[in-house]
Amino acid sequence: MIERLTITGGKPLHGKVEVKGAKNATSKMMVASLLTEEPVVLHNVPNISEIDITGDILKAVGTKITRRGDQLTLHTPKIQDHRVAEQTRKNRLSVLALSPLLHRAHKATLPLASGDNIGPRPVNFSINGLVQMGATVEEEKNAYHATAPNGLRGTTIHLPYPSVMGTENLILAATLAKGRTYIHNAAIEPEIVDLIKMLQRMGAIIEFRANRVIIVDGVSRLSGVEYTVLPDRMEAASWGVAGIATGGDITVEGANQDDMITFLNTIRRIGAEYEMVDNGIRFYRGNGELRGIELETDTHPGFMTDWQQPMVVLLTQADGLSVIHETVFEDRFGYTEALNAMGANIGVFSKCLGENQCRFKGKGLKHSAIIGGPTPLKAADIEMPDIRAGMAYVIAAMVSKGTSNLTGVDHLIRGYGPQFTDKLKAVGADFTTS
Repeated sequence: MIERLTITGGKPLHGKVEVKGAKNATSKMMVASLLTEEPVVLHNVPNISEIDITGDILKAVGTKITRRGDQLTLHTPKIQDHRVAEQTRKNRLSVLALSPLLHRAHKATLPLASGDNIGPRPVNFSINGLVQMGATVEEEKNAYHATAPNGLRGTTIHLPYPSVMGTENLILAATLAKGRTYIHNAAIEPEIVDLIKMLQRMGAIIEFRANRVIIVDGVSRLSGVEYTVLPDRMEAASWGVAGIATGGDITVEGANQDDMITFLNTIRRIGAEYEMVDNGIRFYRGNGELRGIELETDTHPGFMTDWQQPMVVLLTQADGLSVIHETVFEDRFGYTEALNAMGANIGVFSKCLGENQCRFKGKGLKHSAIIGGPTPLKAADIEMPDIRAGMAYVIAAMVSKGTSNLTGVDHLIRGYGPQFTDKLKAVGADFTTS
């Protein structure tokens, strides 16, 4: 296990990297495999520890898992235990197991989870929805205990916020529920659409209506399926930013324009460039100077919250002031303290510095940032707090003059895989590991 990443910056990055399947789609599809007694085969599966964590969740309840390269076969002919393993407390994915276990075993017990340190991500949306569908859910001794002896039934659910995990959990619940389920104010991220496409091939009846409404007609059973996961748009954006921020030129193979339209527009707005090439997207600085912009994160099709951290690093190299309004997570700017220690000029505020309606307004939560630039960055010793902030620090270190020591590398491995250093090498980064 790599414990330290030592990066000497100031060198433009050039080369090609390949992105595999999206972490946020693959893990959910793995959990969805619990809905059928037949084998599910996934292709383009990334080699990241998040997949191993999800595998632990599934193995604990009886799934047999076989991996060959980027192909993953999952088979759960019988639910052997309705209790999700205690070690899965470190990941909120365990909450998604509630719906399949209620369908297959009519009961489920799982530990309360933690996850990345980016602020609370309550599971109330999922729990409340399952209760509406006929489940009984109790919380005691740091665990959820859910039962549905008579099965789940279709209903109409209005989500207070288009929560990704809430939407996914309710879709999984509705596929085998009795009757029709309406999910209002649903999340419609590309990863959710990909999950729906897989479930549809398994026999589910799911459709989209206008204004974020998803309708699911419950079926009696789902079959196995063979499915290829969509590319990871988060990783693709990270490598694109790395190329631009260092003044280099990186081609991201596997990047999908359809899922990155908002990101690509933002790249053009700051004065950088991209080009569609065979099987990917090329990112480079261009001839002009980078310029500051106003930006708001939002649910899809808005600017993705996981694109925010690398973008902040890039905006430290842009001319003028940039304003970012984070509307998805309430506490995602903590990582900027380390960037300021490296020479960035970033202020974080509780006011809503944007036009979008924001659920954090007036709550005293620091969810807006102003970035002044361009500012030269200097090397520093930093600990990574989570996956996306970790990648932001890597990019900052590659932009900086001098040598930075980054710890907490396990977050990067969880999100980007052990081959992350191979990709650094492929684009010419100057680094060592220990």
